[in-house]
Amino acid sequence: MPPVISVSHLSKQYPGLLAVDDLSFTVEAGDVFGFLGQNGAGKSTTIRMLLTLVQPTSGRIELFGKELGAHRHEVLAQVGTVIERPDLYKYLTAYDNVRIMAELSGVRPDRKRIMEQLDQVGLADRAHSKARAFSQGMKQRLGLACALVHNPRLLILDEPTNGLDPQGIADIRNLLRRLGREEGKTILVSSHLLSEMELVADSMLIIDRGRKVAEGRVRDLLNPEDMRVELTAADPAAARAALALSAWADRLGPATDRILLRLARTEVPALNRDLVALGIDVLALQPRYSLEDYFLSITGSAHAPAAR
Repeated sequence: MPPVISVSHLSKQYPGLLAVDDLSFTVEAGDVFGFLGQNGAGKSTTIRMLLTLVQPTSGRIELFGKELGAHRHEVLAQVGTVIERPDLYKYLTAYDNVRIMAELSGVRPDRKRIMEQLDQVGLADRAHSKARAFSQGMKQRLGLACALVHNPRLLILDEPTNGLDPQGIADIRNLLRRLGREEGKTILVSSHLLSEMELVADSMLIIDRGRKVAEGRVRDLLNPEDMRVELTAADPAAARAALALSAWADRLGPATDRILLRLARTEVPALNRDLVALGIDVLALQPRYSLEDYFLSITGSAHAPAAR
């Protein structure tokens, strides 16, 4: 089976700006694929090229094994999208917004199907409320319901948790997991919430200044030799004081409510032995290498990604 998305040597040149520079990547069927990058990295331009909203300067895009330019209508009929803020009919109800999107997608607007989509995104009880009264988070949910109504094989989502409260973010995370792992949908999702991508994505692509800097399975990318280790001790203050006077002092992180040390994976046993020798009652030594750590290590940036 060919990849759901295959991008080869894709570039987009604007006057005075190379927005996307020789970008290649693939997205396999059933994957939740995280698309990460800082503000201005080229994520939104790439997504727009995937949807034929922007024409590439060079390169090739295939969806479902078919060249996008030659099979535009056929392949895009199998794609659901939420790009930036959803464009809704604000004077219509949530139900009618989804109904109209179903009609535009060539799907018979079945009441049961519409209510199922609203229920999936937590809006069933607001089905007959007008969209103009919705918060930004509710509008994001309604946009996602509209994107799902024609049962697409591929979802392309740009910041789907934008404007959501913590519970709403968790709900969308669980929905994306279920769509990918239980319903077999392929999902490309861009986000600036690195912690969320770490929880939901199977694979990811990181771009910087329009170029790919990393691509792979999340579990493989987050298994480096150089990592952070969190020490949990019976007496944290005594443990930090002892470490500050030891050979591990230069590995010790800033004074916070957690004790973090940066070291190679192979050094963990030696650290544990030294802590015991120093009289520290060690309760746990846990790796704390996060997606944010990885992102910063490969981009050399002092800032996590912005919204797009």
